Amino acid sequence: MLRRFFQDESGATAIEYGLLAALIAVVIIGSVKIAGTNLKSKFTVIANNLS
Repeated sequence: MLRRFFQDESGATAIEYGLLAALIAVVIIGSVKIAGTNLKSKFTVIANNLS
């Protein structure tokens, strides 16, 4: 029974998938934040030129 417990890798696989999902979420959040900052500056320039 103890040998079977140490050979079971199903929990490790779930943790790996969780870490992968977290990494993807961090990358997406970072990309959206950078894109939002760039868009805000572009719209500010456009608004200033229209004034």
